Amino acid sequence: MGYPKGNLTTRAVVKPWSYTVIPPEGRVKNVLPFFEGFSTTILASPKYGASFVFYISTVEPGAKTTRTWSAEEGIETFVYFMDGEGELSVKIGGEEKVLKQGGYAYSPAGVGMDFANKSKGTMRILFYKQRYTPIEGHAARTFWGNVNDIQERIYDDMANVFIQDLLPTDLGFDMNFHILSFEPAGCHPFIETHVQEHGAYMLSGQGVYILGDDYVQVQKEDFVWFGPFVQQAVYATGRERLSYIYSKDFNRDAEI
Repeated sequence: MGYPKGNLTTRAVVKPWSYTVIPPEGRVKNVLPFFEGFSTTILASPKYGASFVFYISTVEPGAKTTRTWSAEEGIETFVYFMDGEGELSVKIGGEEKVLKQGGYAYSPAGVGMDFANKSKGTMRILFYKQRYTPIEGHAARTFWGNVNDIQERIYDDMANVFIQDLLPTDLGFDMNFHILSFEPAGCHPFIETHVQEHGAYMLSGQGVYILGDDYVQVQKEDFVWFGPFVQQAVYATGRERLSYIYSKDFNRDAEI
């Protein structure tokens, strides 16, 4: 990379226990034990207030996990094939499937996942883990899907804002992933203030996000963490659709 040509600058904003914006510039690679051929950055963790861990990784041909990832008791996991070429083999328990671009998988708590790139392509994946909150009489289950097979629906009666729900919404699941998309000039219907937190990865476009008392410019490849009760809403400002994939905790009462 060499010496900088001018003063060091960053668009990153880190406000622990409130929100973060982490652009691709300045990210460093993290060594994950038992991941061979993966180039991974940890984007969110409890170290700044998130209740989950959110990763982005480039997966080279021949890459594989040599031990099941996050099979610890109580930990649920999710993976999304964001972009790139080839196929990602994902094994959950005794079931193995191949994900292509747009594919994703959820593993219930205590099972974990194994990854392998047996193809000649290089892809980028997002993956995620959090502690599962059990509820009597209900349980999560392994789930597979592809966003290319999910029809968009209009979000909150706004004809230029669309959402896709990736996981089931029954009480067995205490979290979900969605893709929210805003056509140019689209925005949220109001400034949200809620107990749920999100981890969001910008897939396309540009926007101005209201985060607490701040107005922050965001764009494709940025990661944003929204802490509980931080005020939040976005205006799409670019010439193309602003889209992002994000996590959400739901279906559970608040702890006391």
